[in-house]
Amino acid sequence: MSDRKYRQRGYQDDDRRKPAGPSGPKPQREPHDPRMPRDPRVPNMPGFRHVFRCARCGHVEGLDIGSASTCAQCGVPLHACIQCESFDPGAVFECRLKIAARVSPKDTANACPLFAPRVQVERETGSAAAGPSSAKKAFDDLFKF
Repeated sequence: MSDRKYRQRGYQDDDRRKPAGPSGPKPQREPHDPRMPRDPRVPNMPGFRHVFRCARCGHVEGLDIGSASTCAQCGVPLHACIQCESFDPGAVFECRLKIAARVSPKDTANACPLFAPRVQVERETGSAAAGPSSAKKAFDDLFKF
């Protein structure tokens, strides 16, 4: 009688200790010529860019924000608390920096001297900046007879 409770094959089998492959001689490596360079492959990594996006619509804007700047797509003022990198709804006065009084409402233009635009790092996924019209044109070209 076996000392094991179950009889199926498992991790306690003796055949596991035997070598799995043939125990013959190992294949020879190619001889390396030291005069030939063997550089590692360079991966094709995407580039990165710093962008400033509107907090309301996500439109990409320039990094030079003035006190009267507005979003080109939705018209929201860009020099506002919701566009600032210090804006935090969970912080005191909804700002990570020490301010004397609460600025309200957060989506209107203000003259805060501590304003800094919220810049994000994004991957450059395309080789060229193709507009939405080129994608629509390519889609329409699929159904032309």
